[in-house]
Amino acid sequence: MKILVVEDEARIASFVVRGLRAEGYAVEHVETGEEALRRGRADDVDLMILDLGLPDMDGLDVLRRLRTDGSHLQVLVLTARGGVSDRVEGLDMGADDYLTKPFAFDELLARVRARVRDRGTDEAGAGILEVGDVTLDVARRRVRVGEVEHDLTAREFALLQAFMRRPDQVLSRERILSQVWELDWDPGSNVVDVYVRYLRRKLGDERIETVRGVGYRFIAQV
Repeated sequence: MKILVVEDEARIASFVVRGLRAEGYAVEHVETGEEALRRGRADDVDLMILDLGLPDMDGLDVLRRLRTDGSHLQVLVLTARGGVSDRVEGLDMGADDYLTKPFAFDELLARVRARVRDRGTDEAGAGILEVGDVTLDVARRRVRVGEVEHDLTAREFALLQAFMRRPDQVLSRERILSQVWELDWDPGSNVVDVYVRYLRRKLGDERIETVRGVGYRFIAQV
């Protein structure tokens, strides 16, 4: 597995690179957003560990441009921006994980291992999900309702995938937030409701049922 560390602070970069190499990973280090984009678009990189405070551009711009290009490269954001809104923004932009500084290397390593497992699961389980007339191509990240193809953001796609893996089952807001956004439940957050509205606008209101006081259910047959 090839890991690209994007970090301009020499001390942190050295610490992370040396630690990952000691665990047997192939690691490359770059310091700027432009270098991150160039290497992140290559086929030989499996995971990017991305700092947000880069000297030439914001790391979120790197992430946005990768996702706009259609890249499915796994990205673990490693940053000092630790607020809930920062994490939500990073995950909504397409980050696969988010870890704040200061951090324990053992936790970083555990998150890297999780990304390795997820990548293996994605590759092994890549294929087609079909629920009613909705078809979700996991490998190509395409969604079709009947004969009409719809463009979804990375987070909309992940939410729809969670629904389609459990059709006609009630998913609580807590479970959705944990599974799709990898965040603890925040009673004051309406991010799940917002993204359900986004999906309804694109796929049809009737496909996602609100279960009052609990969560949502994806209807298999409408």
